Amino acid sequence: MFGSDRTRPDWAVAGRDWPNREASRFVRAGAVNWHVQVGGPEDAPVLLLLHGTGAATHSVRELFALLARDFRVVAPDLPGHGFTDARTDSALSLPGMAAALGTLCEALGVAPAFGIGHSAGAAVLLRMALDRPAAFTRIVGINAALTPIDGSAILSPLAKLLFLNPLVPKLFSKRAASGETVKSLLARTKSTLDPDGIRYYRTLAQNPAHVAGALGMMANWDLHDLQKRLGDIAVPTTFVVAEDDPMVSPGDSAEAAARMPDAEILRFATGGHLLHEVDAPALARLVAERCAWQV
Repeated sequence: MFGSDRTRPDWAVAGRDWPNREASRFVRAGAVNWHVQVGGPEDAPVLLLLHGTGAATHSVRELFALLARDFRVVAPDLPGHGFTDARTDSALSLPGMAAALGTLCEALGVAPAFGIGHSAGAAVLLRMALDRPAAFTRIVGINAALTPIDGSAILSPLAKLLFLNPLVPKLFSKRAASGETVKSLLARTKSTLDPDGIRYYRTLAQNPAHVAGALGMMANWDLHDLQKRLGDIAVPTTFVVAEDDPMVSPGDSAEAAARMPDAEILRFATGGHLLHEVDAPALARLVAERCAWQV
């Protein structure tokens, strides 16, 4: 059972200077013990803000603060990531994660009007739109990871083997303590982060439970069904891409947009995979424009 012998980062230590800490709360919903940040006017439209694989709420820290001026923002650590625990592998799959987020929203008593997701977080929102057709009035995907990885028949079982081996997350986390491993991984995104951004990723990478959660998500991830059903997603969707993203091809978003009934693609020349961390103000303005019906 996932998480049974893996300890999450200690909130009192690792979370003592976590960004937007004053907005943090811990909520048990279904089989998941969530760390979620909630902020913004209580009477404003609710916006669900999701990070991608291997990250946590620190990744959307600036977007959260900017969007909370006009929206009631709900930003969780996804199951197995950051300070959110998950007791079953099913919560790490695409449909399982979408269902778990629906349960979280019910526990919080919110009905998101908008969904903003980075990378795999965008795929989760689109899956939620399939399972709950009335869930959103608009989705914004930032460098959305929507295409199954070539050779996934090999990579998924490999990720599962690494996930099940308790030594792998421990060894990775031990290497991450030097900081060079994290810097090397972030360099591959072609996104230039500030020292705080790098430090938050390093804090998480040093925790075996977080590493195991990222591996577990990759081991249980399957985008084939979502790909087949993109044409069924009626929610207006905006795909935002960085042309220099080396991790997710901008063409994947363009292809998805062409298959959906109401989708568009907006392009940034630079910014890399972590575009939302590189230029949060531009992304916040874009979201406000696309979701401006009531702001």
